[in-house]
Amino acid sequence: MGTNREPFVSLLLYHAFKWSVVSPTLHVYFRVRIYGAEQVPQQGPLVVASNHASDFDPPILSSCVGRPVAYMAKEELFQVPVLKQAIQLYGAYPVKRGSADRSAIRAALASLEAGWAAGVFLEGTRTIDARITAPKLGAAMIAAKAKAPLLPVSLWGTDKIFKEGSAIPQRVPVTVRIGQVIDAPKSTNREELEAVTQECAKQINALHDLGR
Repeated sequence: MGTNREPFVSLLLYHAFKWSVVSPTLHVYFRVRIYGAEQVPQQGPLVVASNHASDFDPPILSSCVGRPVAYMAKEELFQVPVLKQAIQLYGAYPVKRGSADRSAIRAALASLEAGWAAGVFLEGTRTIDARITAPKLGAAMIAAKAKAPLLPVSLWGTDKIFKEGSAIPQRVPVTVRIGQVIDAPKSTNREELEAVTQECAKQINALHDLGR
């Protein structure tokens, strides 16, 4: 998927895939609960930042905030037939494992310019307990460059979707909690990026502690 995709066609395919596949799976199989949906800005650039514990997190995150979200996905997923086409259709762009590389940041900024929200996992990789302990500055950097506010989102229960040694997703309850919008950093000064990142991580962990 390139960053020059035609926005209208991409959004049309996105919504078709969302309502035919993703939304029914989330609400019937995972019994998703969503709290705080009214806090999502429906217009303008937006960086959606969340915790991360499962490969199911990107479509869950994208589906539950009420507007299309283009998100970073590890580049290995783009080597899997069928899955590659599905995640591209749902707004994914590749990022190297453990780092928000420059090409991924450029892709996020291009998505924002095309009218999508940009999704970023704050820790940059999955964590076993879904809590954020070492947040990266990528989300705040993108927000600063795009002058876009950040939206903290907690994904609870996704760490239990896959049991060790099993390739079959478990039918577990999932809860999505959406926090309060955080203003974009006024500059790319590291100290300011770190302050905004820590505020975002604090909100996400507090929301996650609320559980189901």
